[in-house]
Amino acid sequence: MLVYRDFDIRPWQPQDREAVAALIATVLGEFGLAWEPQGADADVVAVEAFYQDQGGEFWVIEQAGQIVGTAAYYPIARGENAVEIRKMYLHPQARGQGLGQFLLSQLEQQIHQRGFDLIWIETATIMNQAVKLYEKNGYQPTSGIETQRCDRVYYKTLG
Repeated sequence: MLVYRDFDIRPWQPQDREAVAALIATVLGEFGLAWEPQGADADVVAVEAFYQDQGGEFWVIEQAGQIVGTAAYYPIARGENAVEIRKMYLHPQARGQGLGQFLLSQLEQQIHQRGFDLIWIETATIMNQAVKLYEKNGYQPTSGIETQRCDRVYYKTLG
């Protein structure tokens, strides 16, 4: 488990499924984006199959016992030895405290330690704080968007 200020960051557990889905649906709704449990968010409904069984990780962020965020990655075939960072969502009460930067740095460290070389991220322009975070951390815009509700894709080479 990781700790950042008064946030606890731990691996996802099956009993988190409903709360995590509700959090992500809420954050997406805040930006006018749809929760798609049969589409772009199928990985949240089946964390075991998409993350744990594929060699990825799904983290849950808690504050005072409440789930206030998520961050995850899993290996992908796009590029050699690559992962995609996914489901990096924070409840409004958890934003503006450096938590997003901390999570991204921790994800990158873990991904690098596990031997991966390339990170991909897809996001939507309307999520402007996420866009700024990725660009500030050296993610390069590219093409090849695979998620319908996203209109930006980035990559970063590690090492």
